[in-house]
Amino acid sequence: MPKIVVVGAGIGGISMAYELRTVVGRAADIMIVSDSQWFHFVPSNPWVALRWRKPEDIKVHLPEVLEKLGIGFDASGAKRVHPAENAIELNDGRRITYDYLVIATGPALAFDEVPGLGPDAHSLSVCHVDHAEAAAERWEKFCVDPGPVVVGAVQGASCFGPAYEFALMLSTDLRRRKIRDRVPITFVTAEPYIGHLGLGGVGDTKGLLESVLRDHNIKWVTSVRIDRVEADAVECTEIVGEGKPGPQHRLPARLAMLIPAFRGVSCLMGDDGKGLPGLANPRGFVLVDKHQRNPAYGNVFAVGVCIAIPPYEQTPVPVGVPKTGYMIESMVAAVAQNIAALIAGRTPSSEPTWNAVCLADFGNDGVAFVALPQIPPRNVNWSSRGYWVHAAKVGFEKYFLHKVRSGAAEPAYERLMMKLLGVDRLRPEHDETQPPGRAA
Repeated sequence: MPKIVVVGAGIGGISMAYELRTVVGRAADIMIVSDSQWFHFVPSNPWVALRWRKPEDIKVHLPEVLEKLGIGFDASGAKRVHPAENAIELNDGRRITYDYLVIATGPALAFDEVPGLGPDAHSLSVCHVDHAEAAAERWEKFCVDPGPVVVGAVQGASCFGPAYEFALMLSTDLRRRKIRDRVPITFVTAEPYIGHLGLGGVGDTKGLLESVLRDHNIKWVTSVRIDRVEADAVECTEIVGEGKPGPQHRLPARLAMLIPAFRGVSCLMGDDGKGLPGLANPRGFVLVDKHQRNPAYGNVFAVGVCIAIPPYEQTPVPVGVPKTGYMIESMVAAVAQNIAALIAGRTPSSEPTWNAVCLADFGNDGVAFVALPQIPPRNVNWSSRGYWVHAAKVGFEKYFLHKVRSGAAEPAYERLMMKLLGVDRLRPEHDETQPPGRAA
């Protein structure tokens, strides 16, 4: 019986294991390797940071759930992937082998690339549930003695949605506490304009997000390079035409939350600090083709934030392309079909659509967008704002956590709903076109 190992137990890894169990059935041994026994729903981290959720509300203990599904689990964590040997070295010194490998590790957080950045220094983080829990404690202390706030995303960041969410939910929470008038808020971002999102915008995200920032009296600075984060200020430089430094700012900040750039996790990196040759690019992101398959190692696939995608366009300050939830589910669907094909002796042919359906919650309303596919040019390019987005995100959180607890990959009613909306996970077999940006 072939052995399939999935490295990572986040949204991509759990979805991958469940999809494999659905598609491959009991014709393969499936195992997850993770560095934690817990799944946590990352999109809810901004709520945890403001104490709108408790960490236990968004966590699922995996061993008993996976045992019921017949999926193996090891929480020792991966120290190094050895693709030429079809093996993974674990942190406890053991090695496990595989016939097929799916890398779904998510990213490492590059706080060290900006002096003073990160939860161990001077800024908050909502990238991990533990960071968000620590942020909640600082948030409560801040509200006793409030002052200026700076929120945003640094150079090289590829995940802008949580920055917008945190800034606007923070404003909503301050209004509820009746201390919003005591807190000037500045949004700083590497994006060339508000609502770019690393995607050149989706629908009218520029107009919608500028409007909501104005509604909340939040000032903004774009095309920003964060130079340093201090205990009481954020120092940054605007980058103008041809990448030249422009105006410099020292923004007072009693509280700062800045999304870092990402890089590959340590098990994908060599001793030289660069990605393993053939498997990953120098920054440690896994190289994949249009089938989510590594070009050098045909039995290795990757999904989610850990894959290499080139920037959509050149910008004054570097920004990355986000890998959103439904886009990841699209990758997962393709990989499951392609591994099933390999097991059956066929050539992999399934391609993900990379369609994106995103909900950004602001506490009392929000912005949603649909990009089909995520990277332009698109067949659908739509965005909208309203209270319904907040309600939809709350519903999606409960729905996804139910899927994790129950072991469902894509229930029939979800598949039907997405079909009615014209949102497919896989590209038609006969479709020879390919969106730009696939090659890594």
